[in-house]
Amino acid sequence: MKSPRTTLAATLVGALALSGTLAACSSGSDDSPSAGATTSAPTVGTDEPVTLNVVGLLPGSTPEAQAALKTEVTQFQDENPNITVTTHEYEWKATTFASDLAGGILPTVFEIPFTDGKTLIANQQIADMQPYLDTLPYASEFNENVLQYGKGADGDVYAIPAKSIYGVGLHYNRDLFTQAGLDPDKPPTTWDEVRADAKAIADKTGKAGFAQMTQSGTGGWQLTVDTYARGGRVEQTDGGTTTATLTNDATKASLQFLQQLRWTDDSMGQNFTYDWGSINQAFAAGQVGMYTSGQDVYTSLVQTNNIDPKMYGLTMIPLEGADSGVLGGGTMAAVAVNATDAEKAAAIKWIDFHYLRKYIDQDAAVTAAKTQLASDQPVGTPELPIFSQEQYQKYQGWIADLVNVPLAQMTGFTDNIFDATLVNEPAVATQDVYAALDPVVQAVLTDKNADIDKLLDEANSKAQRSIDNAS
Repeated sequence: MKSPRTTLAATLVGALALSGTLAACSSGSDDSPSAGATTSAPTVGTDEPVTLNVVGLLPGSTPEAQAALKTEVTQFQDENPNITVTTHEYEWKATTFASDLAGGILPTVFEIPFTDGKTLIANQQIADMQPYLDTLPYASEFNENVLQYGKGADGDVYAIPAKSIYGVGLHYNRDLFTQAGLDPDKPPTTWDEVRADAKAIADKTGKAGFAQMTQSGTGGWQLTVDTYARGGRVEQTDGGTTTATLTNDATKASLQFLQQLRWTDDSMGQNFTYDWGSINQAFAAGQVGMYTSGQDVYTSLVQTNNIDPKMYGLTMIPLEGADSGVLGGGTMAAVAVNATDAEKAAAIKWIDFHYLRKYIDQDAAVTAAKTQLASDQPVGTPELPIFSQEQYQKYQGWIADLVNVPLAQMTGFTDNIFDATLVNEPAVATQDVYAALDPVVQAVLTDKNADIDKLLDEANSKAQRSIDNAS
């Protein structure tokens, strides 16, 4: 294995081990699309005029980000004059997604987390995209361990990996570290150090030294992150039977840690209703010293929250104990089940152009990077690849001269992620398990006398009912 300090690509590709098994599917050959040769847009189905509604940016994205997307849409329509693309602001939330999908108000092309694919496929709520995926010249180049999240029982692909796999990291404010007398180039590596640094930040700056998401499923998501980091799991499957294990020692230790930060140290501020979007906003505004989220969140922090790059730092989430690991996940592109053939044909062209082609085509990679760069958007945010190890290294090389993100402030993560085991999110009733844990996190942060054991017992029973109903 290469040294983790040789290149960014070498560090990240070494981390490809969801549950220790995420290996490269194909290395590519000199005469394959993944070797870097220019590929043309896929020819699919029909050339009849069609209007395609697609996911755009997060609500509140900056004018610069909107300009970059508008340029990309123009480039796509120049290449595909029969397709008119209309973008829609979109943020996936567990609390609203199901009703939005059932109500038919989502765009024709929308995004879902890896964990939702199987359920949506089983419920026949997204379109079978296999015939359209097969037209892409790199269709066989996907990492099978990534692609499988979007496959149905029939073996067809319904949801297509669209954004690279993430591993959760610890994001920190370098300015607040400095103000607190801490070295921003030496972020914490243990939970005890996180606690000590959080208290120092709170005491010296009056800001929240550490903050935690708590609602819309994000509280359970991040508590699961904390559990994995301490070697625990919230589900166990044996012989096809899945059991909720929310009462495990690692989850209890994680909640006790939050309890200490909140009630003993008073280092978490006064806001205990964060979700993904609001904690990003608070962090970018300098109100939060540290929090955990996917390593790829820097792009959103720039596009939606206008973060100052100089204040941003990224390092590994502390891993302690046997079986500890980093929670990993990702995003897939799905197509509405009632989409017409013409819309599906247009959708695969957009998915190719917008999400994927840059990873397998040098010209597309450089064009995409220059488009982002022209609007002062992030180029080179750390990612984990969805194709092969070799192909991701090529992609990194293609855009190396255009990277504008502060990679030197992210080495605590990029130099170490390859040593960690990336662990899948709980596979059965994922969002329901997270939702069961949300009130537990909220109670611990708002009630000094919260009974962790009782709260977890109740959450475990609720999670088990959801698991049984999903099985």
